[in-house]
Amino acid sequence: MDFKPLITLIAIVNPLAIVPFFMHYTAGFNRTQIRRTIQVASLTSFAVIAICALFGLAILSFFGISLASFQVGGGLLMLTSALSMINARAAEAAAHDEDVDAINDAAAHADHSRHSVAVVPLTIPLLTGPATMSTVVIYADQAQSFWQHAALLGYGVVIAALTFVCFSMAPAISRVLGKTGINVMTRLMGLILAALSVEVIAKGLQQLFPVLAG
Repeated sequence: MDFKPLITLIAIVNPLAIVPFFMHYTAGFNRTQIRRTIQVASLTSFAVIAICALFGLAILSFFGISLASFQVGGGLLMLTSALSMINARAAEAAAHDEDVDAINDAAAHADHSRHSVAVVPLTIPLLTGPATMSTVVIYADQAQSFWQHAALLGYGVVIAALTFVCFSMAPAISRVLGKTGINVMTRLMGLILAALSVEVIAKGLQQLFPVLAG
């Protein structure tokens, strides 16, 4: 079984790096609200991955986008996320600071935002943003059998489980690792993601320009 998609998704989603954001957005929540936020964020992250795995290729076909072009674009987005992670910033969050700032401004003026932070911004874009979505679509195209597609959905379950565990243990993780420890882990994930993104870009370029394949 090929675990490269799982490694890539873990590196991109990196729920450990989102723990500080989770602590920030749930500050002042009671235990029931925190538990509900963790459950919704975990289930939503799986739902995003599952939808991209099952319908991502159909959406590309509808818009007339070739997979090779999508691979290059998605690979570049993955590489951008990797560079942000190497600078010790959350992969998806670094590419969407303006979106998150806008969300924060809206949250300050709306009480109901407390009930929606699990979806926005925790799940989208912090956990499963464009880089995650494009990665899932790329690997969905590479899946040749039913079991490979099922494995991709299974990886979504793993991501949801990791999100649940990291968020549930957020206070302990923050105390043990601290900001420095989380930054180190994020940088290591960024290095892995950078190598994987270059590979995705190379495959896309070879399809667009066969001469590059030799």
